[in-house]
Amino acid sequence: MNQNQTYKDIYEMCKEHMHSYVLIETTDGLKTDGIITGVDEENLYVAVPLEQNEMQNQGNPNPAPNQFGRYPYYGGPGYGFGYGRPRRFRRLIIPLAFVAALSLLPWY
Repeated sequence: MNQNQTYKDIYEMCKEHMHSYVLIETTDGLKTDGIITGVDEENLYVAVPLEQNEMQNQGNPNPAPNQFGRYPYYGGPGYGFGYGRPRRFRRLIIPLAFVAALSLLPWY
């Protein structure tokens, strides 16, 4: 099979499994699981679940008061810019030419 046919097959497989939970193996052996969120002629876009320690490191949960004794954000701690629901996924962009295999994973 020639290189263009392989590239086209992977592109079609990614389109077919859009919004599915998959295991992606790249040509250098890296394996990543995630949800396919998009695909174009050059790249595969994947939402990759964050590890527990990555989720804990998001933001500063206890901001220090400024020189006036007030918190730097309107409304005190827990309000204003920089707060909200923590992210559970990060976006990963993989060049389609770098994708070697794609496997469906069960969604629990």
